[in-house]
Amino acid sequence: MNKTIIKLPIHTIMPNTSIRPLKKSERAVWEQLFTAYADFYNVTLEPDTMDSVWSWIFDSDNEFWCDVAEDSEQQVVGFTQYQLMHRSLGGGMVVYLSDLYVNPEIRGSGAGRKLIDHVFQFAREHNITNVRWLTQDFNYAARQLYDSYGRRSDFILYSFPVD
Repeated sequence: MNKTIIKLPIHTIMPNTSIRPLKKSERAVWEQLFTAYADFYNVTLEPDTMDSVWSWIFDSDNEFWCDVAEDSEQQVVGFTQYQLMHRSLGGGMVVYLSDLYVNPEIRGSGAGRKLIDHVFQFAREHNITNVRWLTQDFNYAARQLYDSYGRRSDFILYSFPVD
């Protein structure tokens, strides 16, 4: 079986990248990143989608978070959104990493890994023993990063619109 090796661009690792919660004052930058993320997956955002997701982030009764990666000049360069999800077979919760996006210009710099590691740290701090996420098959560059965390599962996602 031939495996295609994808070579990631070589960037300077960003040791000064920090991860922090998204601020309410950062709606415009979040919208830019969220739109770019949707564009990457060829998803057309419905008019109310951004308002809904934005409200989830800042609703203290909603277990949905958005944290951003910030470079040494305090520029937001990426984000992750994650939530708690029940896992019935385990009788507990898992952290579901819903969304991860890093500006294309700095991919390979370590910002994506820092965002994922941040979600794992959140899980540890809340005594949650599993983090899970999905990506599309064609997202080879991201899959290289994801594969560095361990073996992917053999589950297949089914997703159907409800009439």
